[in-house]
Amino acid sequence: MINKINALLKEVENLKAANAEELEALRIKYLSKKGEISLLMNDFRNIAADQKREVGQHLNKLKEATQNKINELKANFENVQTADDDIDLTRTAYPIELGTRHPLSLVKKEICDIFGRLGFSIAEGPEIEDDWHVFSSLNFAEDHPARDMQDTFFIQHNPDVLLRTHTSSVQTRVMENQEPPIRIICPGRVYRNEAISYRAHCFFHQVEALYVDKNVSFADLKQALLFFAKEMFSADTKIRLRPSYFPFTEPSAEMDISCNICGGKGCPFCKGTGWVEILGCGMVDPNVLENCGIDSKVYSGYALGMGIERITNLKYQVKDLRMFSENDVRFLRQFESAN
Repeated sequence: MINKINALLKEVENLKAANAEELEALRIKYLSKKGEISLLMNDFRNIAADQKREVGQHLNKLKEATQNKINELKANFENVQTADDDIDLTRTAYPIELGTRHPLSLVKKEICDIFGRLGFSIAEGPEIEDDWHVFSSLNFAEDHPARDMQDTFFIQHNPDVLLRTHTSSVQTRVMENQEPPIRIICPGRVYRNEAISYRAHCFFHQVEALYVDKNVSFADLKQALLFFAKEMFSADTKIRLRPSYFPFTEPSAEMDISCNICGGKGCPFCKGTGWVEILGCGMVDPNVLENCGIDSKVYSGYALGMGIERITNLKYQVKDLRMFSENDVRFLRQFESAN
């Protein structure tokens, strides 16, 4: 019987399995209740008493060697990595394309960088505002059309809670909580109840600037505007200021720049005038300063505001405002080189 055990031991030492199914078949053949080793255990009962010790040692050695061999083959299968094991199923499908910043983000950053070089810091505020910061503190009359439902989105029919219609509300919050000198720029999204078309949307983006200090004059405003226009468009850009009206500035003006498409000669884009309007501005009304706790006899200031979509239209000749919010990848890919 010992010879039979030794022969089986040599057979076990040379076991091989190409896959898990073959390994399981080997385990059943040698270690199951009806396997080769179990049959030898059954024959062990018929061994003479004086041989049981020696034969038993050989059987235990065979059983242990078989179990070790099966475990070794099993470990080899577990350690082998297939090509599929290297695939991260959570990754984006190939090919991975590089993204690009939105054109509005590109222009907003450029505007902020330009005013940053003039010493302006960025200030932000909530998009859901109250009547005081959006209208009353900014010298809007109680019956001003901007308060009407046709211009403003009110929250839950509450006339005191609304979506801000301009980022001037950020300016009033800063003036209430900070003593002059104040030199801030306020970028952000604003909302107005308007019909959506190629030239208007119910939400858009603004950048407003505010400078409050002693002896601030309209000349300071004009120089800041001229610097911005030349930096944003080209060194040849010219500006002109036309008298206008805003409740929160006095005097007020609208600023035009020489058309950057025709160079001021006249084209369909500028309607043959050679000029394109880009922003509104003016000296901060003394009532606004007083409403925010600033002594208008000591301090003065200027404010200006522009639509980021408007500047982006001029810079990249985008003719339809709706393209900015539709997320058409074909449109966005045009700005990859601008990042």
